[in-house]
Amino acid sequence: MRKAIHLLVALVPPLATVDLQLTMGLLMAGTLFYTAAEAMRLAGIRVAVVSGLTVAAARPGDTGFVLGPVTLGLGAMLALLLYPLPASAIAIYALAFGDAAASVVGMACAGRRMPLNRNKTVAGSLACFAAVFLVTVTLTADARLSAAVAAAAMAIEALSGRDLDNLLLPVGVGMVVQAARMLL
Repeated sequence: MRKAIHLLVALVPPLATVDLQLTMGLLMAGTLFYTAAEAMRLAGIRVAVVSGLTVAAARPGDTGFVLGPVTLGLGAMLALLLYPLPASAIAIYALAFGDAAASVVGMACAGRRMPLNRNKTVAGSLACFAAVFLVTVTLTADARLSAAVAAAAMAIEALSGRDLDNLLLPVGVGMVVQAARMLL
């Protein structure tokens, strides 16, 4: 459930190409609405649909404010603010598909752990690499750029913790796309 919601951020780049201001407004409004609904949930006030989805999508052991949707919205907004197309689109798709692939494959293939972050698996990190490589090569047709961006996304995802990757992944990937496009 959590990753299905996570994948919805993939709708942001196409919407942003149509109307960037509207997209930013929707992301901001959605993030603020969720924040208010989550504060109400914690105060014992149930918000139709949102409270139930939050509880269903929360990680086991999450007892307080569920921060993931906030960092997801902020990460997408930062990518749109900091980077032009196609860097912002690649950054957001890395967040949508790379992070989701890492999580799903990492849980399904619980095996060898990453040395610097024992909460992440090698299989999950490789899935992140593959997903970001495929998205980037589809958007740019540049295999070298795609490999560099996918390697950066894999490293950022593997080293970041919990909801922090929702911010670090799009900002870091966008930065790498911009830098690599100048160098390659």
